[in-house]
Amino acid sequence: MSIAPLVERLNSIAILPRMTTDKKSLEPWQAEDAARLKALFDVREPRLSQAEFGALHEIGSQGMVWQYLAGRRPLNIKAATAFARGLGVGIADISPTLAAQVAVASDLAPSTEARPHVLRSGQFRPVVIADAEDPGFYQIRKVQLCLRAGVTGFQTVPEIFDGSTISVPRNWADRHGYSPKNLVAVTVKGESMEPSLYAGDTVVVNTADTTRMDGVVYAFNYEGEAVIKRLARDSGQWWLSSDNADQRRFPRKRCDGMECMIVGRIVLRETERI
Repeated sequence: MSIAPLVERLNSIAILPRMTTDKKSLEPWQAEDAARLKALFDVREPRLSQAEFGALHEIGSQGMVWQYLAGRRPLNIKAATAFARGLGVGIADISPTLAAQVAVASDLAPSTEARPHVLRSGQFRPVVIADAEDPGFYQIRKVQLCLRAGVTGFQTVPEIFDGSTISVPRNWADRHGYSPKNLVAVTVKGESMEPSLYAGDTVVVNTADTTRMDGVVYAFNYEGEAVIKRLARDSGQWWLSSDNADQRRFPRKRCDGMECMIVGRIVLRETERI
């Protein structure tokens, strides 16, 4: 998606922090963006001058580049994208806030393209906070899964630790065919799925999707315990695998029979880690 439609889309929504128009006073997050940008720019390769860099990547004059680096001018999506391209980094490496705005705008924009939902590190889509009465969002229950070994079904109890619901864009769910009655949100526990998922993250589970697919992340009923793992196919067998590189602590486990059943596919993540 090009930058212009994203900017237009962001101007029409008010669910994320808006950028100040006062160039003399930056919000704290904008000042942090400038500091990250300067740190990346100081180690740039090749060592182009500010003027050369600005001209090459269509940012503007040397003065314009300097204002962004010095925190005199707040970054916008277009400038952040240009700097990221020139420095060979992601937008999130410069501005997590602007990167989140780009991701939300992409999800809110109508699209007929099928999108993969194999969750990999760096590809998660943020959950948006919205008013409970906002018709543009579904409110998804935050629950704890109550499971028993060898039992296909499951029960839930409300998760009162960190709020009762989270909000997801209605047209995102409708576009992918997710019925809100089949979506539940659960809290990630443990370190086994780092760096893809961290303890305390909230994930949305589509309980209507229990079709096994290699490389996809699911919530499982594994011997009566709720676990989140990546399903892997190897030598004709299904395995529960962890994304954590420490395989001695988190070895893969066979997934077969009534002791390993899919509760649902993970389709969304909410995290405080940037």
